[in-house]
Amino acid sequence: MKKFVLAFFFVTLFVAGIFATETLTVYTYDSFISGMARQIGPTFEKMYNCKVKFLSFGDSGNLLSRLILERSHPRADVVVGLSQSQIPEALKYGLFQPYKPTNIASVVNKTFLIDPKYRVIPFDYGALAIDYNLKTVKNPPKSFKDLLDPKFSHSLVVEDPRTSSTGLDFLLWTIGVYGNRWQSYWKKLMNSIKTITSGWGSAFEMLEKGEAPMMVSFATDKAYDYYYYKGSTIGVIIPSEGAYVMVEYAGILKGAKHLSLARKFMNFVLSKDFQEAVPLNQWMYPVTNVKLPKVYKYAPKVKKIVFISPTKIQKNLSKWLEEWSSLVVQ
Repeated sequence: MKKFVLAFFFVTLFVAGIFATETLTVYTYDSFISGMARQIGPTFEKMYNCKVKFLSFGDSGNLLSRLILERSHPRADVVVGLSQSQIPEALKYGLFQPYKPTNIASVVNKTFLIDPKYRVIPFDYGALAIDYNLKTVKNPPKSFKDLLDPKFSHSLVVEDPRTSSTGLDFLLWTIGVYGNRWQSYWKKLMNSIKTITSGWGSAFEMLEKGEAPMMVSFATDKAYDYYYYKGSTIGVIIPSEGAYVMVEYAGILKGAKHLSLARKFMNFVLSKDFQEAVPLNQWMYPVTNVKLPKVYKYAPKVKKIVFISPTKIQKNLSKWLEEWSSLVVQ
């Protein structure tokens, strides 16, 4: 009897091992987990009879630092949420492996395909903007120059470019506008800055609570308000100098333990199920041709784009961040 029980035990373990549910580990940032992941996670799990474990380490700046720290022993399979400003650093460290999704042709704007080896693929994009409180800011700035007006003293919340992709893209936005004179602009802008937060979430919370008149955010925030509150207390300005467009990417890590499932996830990222979930979760634009919700009519249109090449970013980013840090400490 004992032999039979023991044999049965080992057979049970063997069968359980064969049919064990595979788990895909995805590194991302906080707001992706609280929104997007809740919708697309169960869909992917059902499609492939697997589990998806989403893990966050705060904002995308912290995410990149974690990836670099773990590069010799990666604990995730897939990464979702690095911006085009962070991709050069990620590629420099060789974090990703190539994979060309079977549906890559569905990406409408081919300029978003910044890596010819397909180590990363785009999944959403959106323009940065200056959000302001309609109740307290009656004559909002219309340009970066206007932000320097003394009437906006200690009014603007910005995100730290060392920890936040939004903060990094805002820094690059000013560099794109002012070129080699960007430090001179920031020295003047410091008087207009109320505080520097580690990430977008805490900055947006200050704006919503009325603790700050203005913040660096995204052009779709008014659409967000109309969707949830049927109205808005937020105004959105894209400065006359032009908009900086953030593009977010996903990729498979080198050393991914569930490579087949990771490749399926990359195909899923460009699928209709995933892309249709982007607008009302990410409050960004999908990269494929899916229908936008009606509230997106409240997002201002981008008429002019400020651009910095990935090559220039890769060459200068460390220096720019060091210069920014020194400037802010002063």
